[in-house]
Amino acid sequence: MPTFGTRSLAHLATCDPLLQQVAHEAIQDFDFAVICGHRDKEGQDKAVAEGKSKTPWPTSKHNAIPSRAMDLVPYPVDWKDRDSFVIMARVVLSAAEKLGVELRWGGDFNRDGDTTTSDAWDLPHFELVKK
Repeated sequence: MPTFGTRSLAHLATCDPLLQQVAHEAIQDFDFAVICGHRDKEGQDKAVAEGKSKTPWPTSKHNAIPSRAMDLVPYPVDWKDRDSFVIMARVVLSAAEKLGVELRWGGDFNRDGDTTTSDAWDLPHFELVKK
């Protein structure tokens, strides 16, 4: 069974407890790393400048304490393997549903099931819908 490494656990510790529960549930079925939880102003400004976020400080869910968003990557990491991100998302969203946690995935922000449209650009991103 996959487990989180030290860096993943440190990033996950900055996240809302509901996100932590979802991640711990999902890791039982699919290997992935947590690459971001909370982002401070400098981190958010950098993410926007690099095109990794469209949301300026302090309005991103990553900017909340604890973070209401987490970024995950399938392991082993291959940024060009879109299919692995889609599979990971299915596992994470299924874990969230099992736990009664409503999540939005950055690969389908409008949640219409189409991962090929313009709202499907942030494959690592998962965020709490409510709370």
